[in-house]
Amino acid sequence: MPTKPRTAVFFHAHPDDEALLTAGTMAMLAAEGHRVVLVVATAGERGLAEMDPGDELGETRLKELYTSAALLGCARVECLGYGDSGLSPKGGVAEERPDNAFIDADSDKAARELAEILKDESADLLAIYDPAGGYGHPDHVQVHRVGRRAAELAGTEIVLEATVNRDPLLKALKLAGKVYRFPPEFDPRTFESAYTAGDQITHRVNVRKYTKQKRASMEAHVSQASGGDSDRTLAVMLKIPGPLYRLVFGTEWFVRRDVPPGTRLTHPFEQV
Repeated sequence: MPTKPRTAVFFHAHPDDEALLTAGTMAMLAAEGHRVVLVVATAGERGLAEMDPGDELGETRLKELYTSAALLGCARVECLGYGDSGLSPKGGVAEERPDNAFIDADSDKAARELAEILKDESADLLAIYDPAGGYGHPDHVQVHRVGRRAAELAGTEIVLEATVNRDPLLKALKLAGKVYRFPPEFDPRTFESAYTAGDQITHRVNVRKYTKQKRASMEAHVSQASGGDSDRTLAVMLKIPGPLYRLVFGTEWFVRRDVPPGTRLTHPFEQV
């Protein structure tokens, strides 16, 4: 473990993504005295919510992002200002999207913008997504591409790909499907090729001590707990009782490509 404070930059596609995948790790690092920086590519202005998509929703979601970041102990928050690319109803790239959609951006230009933040912060670590973008959202895939290139440009030594161990996830979804009717926008079959198989994961970070902060981070994204004709995925997660929540969300997973697959590290800054 590092004996002096270091800097970790977490790069996400939209506000609320940090809450779902990396909030526990961010809170842990901040509590240990490290500098935690949160960067989002877009304001998430095309997300489902009670209000219509657009600038107003984007402003609301950025306010929620700042609230979440404060709860997690982040020292800095930045938005690169790209347009939310949206998601096709069937998954994949939406046909109608803004002119500045992140998915259509020059990935090298976006990487240079992120690299400037990494250099300014003298970042020791950059967290992005796995190549599949987790569950396959186009903006998440672009985060992976842009993040990898930015780390090269800035010379950031540690690059962690935030992911989920899909092996227990598939088992849990199968069991849950027997007693719970999933929201229409949530297709559990998509997880068969999403995220990362357990034998490829290099970091399993125990964040049970920080699940209160993680839950509070989720709760900060009020706009994303409603909208559509049924409970949103975030709303469903927030209904999970405390003890079970700590069990389900008490581990966060990462892949570091320059260490052997399956290496069992327990801290972002741990050396092989």
